[in-house]
Amino acid sequence: MPQIQLTPAQRKVHRADAHHLDPVVLIGGDGLTEAVKKEVDAALNAHGLIKVRVFSDDRTVRDTMLQTLADELDAAPIQHIGKLLVLWRPLPEKEKTPDEDRKPGPRDVKILKYSKKGGQRPEVKTVRVLGNQRLTAGGLVKRAKKAKPKSIKKTSQT
Repeated sequence: MPQIQLTPAQRKVHRADAHHLDPVVLIGGDGLTEAVKKEVDAALNAHGLIKVRVFSDDRTVRDTMLQTLADELDAAPIQHIGKLLVLWRPLPEKEKTPDEDRKPGPRDVKILKYSKKGGQRPEVKTVRVLGNQRLTAGGLVKRAKKAKPKSIKKTSQT
């Protein structure tokens, strides 16, 4: 798989995002094994932007590791600074299954009560309204009204 090509501006944004990250994968004396590639792939699927620490003193070996990981895992090499390698790959889209039977959950509503005196701040009150409740104009929480069944006369007339 070919590696992802980024513009210098995109690379700069990813370098800035990776600045505070800690290394997720550590590559030891055995080098770039299949297990390491599998871990880097899993980390890229989970995070998208990762740092990899390589415990090798040879810069050319670290450079070839970065290129190998980028080529084999379809990732973009962002940065190679010291013993740290930064890789990026867009996160895969997660499929959402719409649940048609699902009802709306609770929501938090802010109620403002203005004072009768003009110069005071309004009192802010946060109320949790459940799915079977409604908020009245006065700021009270009441149960939702059930739909009234239509009368037999009205249904037979139409």
